[in-house]
Amino acid sequence: MMNSAASNLKFDVLTDGRLANLADWNEGVAHELATRDGLQLSDDHWEVIKAMREYYQSYNVSPVKKLLKRSLKQRSGTDRFDDEHLAELFPGGVLVQGSKIAGIPIPMLERSTYAGKAAPSKTHFTDSFDFEGETFRVTQLGNLLDLHRWNKHVAYFMAEREGIKLNEDHWEVLNFLRQFYFEYGITPMVRILMQHMAEELGSDRASKEHLYQLFPKGPSRQGSRIAGLPEPQGCIDSDD
Repeated sequence: MMNSAASNLKFDVLTDGRLANLADWNEGVAHELATRDGLQLSDDHWEVIKAMREYYQSYNVSPVKKLLKRSLKQRSGTDRFDDEHLAELFPGGVLVQGSKIAGIPIPMLERSTYAGKAAPSKTHFTDSFDFEGETFRVTQLGNLLDLHRWNKHVAYFMAEREGIKLNEDHWEVLNFLRQFYFEYGITPMVRILMQHMAEELGSDRASKEHLYQLFPKGPSRQGSRIAGLPEPQGCIDSDD
């Protein structure tokens, strides 16, 4: 039984963070589930959540993305809920993370993909961690205090802690972050990162959807941790 001290809510969750009993859902539970995923729910989040729940209540099945976007267009009277905006609202995927927070089942087509991503812990290191017989100090946000001690082996270790298996696409972002930092002396906020990556690597490599798929907790915030850099100043990735 999970208990949130802040909200005094009690509800069971599965190992991947979904509600064990969908009948336990209410708005307070949604806020708690979102907080655990590092999200602060905005009006647009709630538009999506309500659309998903209304669709499920009407048809007893969760909407696929095209049907969700159609419903959101009807509700809002605008086209603002496009793929990019939905990826910004729910970096973990609107059909996965959104369904979880909305307290409805994950659509059938997404379940096998979700199951494959659920196992590793996604909590970053705080205070310090031990690696290869040495202790590395980090901030409460998980960024290294001694930047000169970073290397690729440390990066792989830190990424694994957050449930990320680094590949070439991840390294493209990490190397870009490091190049930017050592050229300009700051870690770029997500909008600056996207702009400069688009100029040098092309818009596809710098799209929000692509970057958040690689770093669900934020390409600048989470990326800076794994890249061995200070956290970006004044940046909360999911709000940009």
